[in-house]
Amino acid sequence: MTTFEDREKGFERKFAHDEELRFRATARRNKLIGLWAAKMMGLSGDEAQVYAREVIKADLAEPGDEDVFRKLRSDFDAKGVDQSDHQIRRMIGDMMVEAVRQIESEAKA
Repeated sequence: MTTFEDREKGFERKFAHDEELRFRATARRNKLIGLWAAKMMGLSGDEAQVYAREVIKADLAEPGDEDVFRKLRSDFDAKGVDQSDHQIRRMIGDMMVEAVRQIESEAKA
C-alpha cells in the first residue's frame, strides 16, 4: 500500500507544480502582451506598466484567453490601432511561448 500512496502523492505534487507553472506562465504572458499592446497604443514607462497590470486583471474575468483578447480588441479599437483578430491571437500565443521560455530560463539560473 505504501508504494501506491507514494505514487499518488508524487502525482499530486507534480500536478500542483504544473498548475503553479501554468499560472506563472499565464501571468507573465499577460504582462508581456500588455506591454506589447501598450507600445502599440503609444504608451510607455509607468503608463505601459499600469496597462500591463490591467491586462493581467482582465484575465481573471473568466477561464481561458477570451477575456484578454476582448480587452485588447476593445482598447485597440478605441485607440485606432490597426491589428486584426488573427494578429492579436497570434501575439497572445507568441507571448505564451516567450513567457514559458523566460520562466524555464530563470529556473535554470
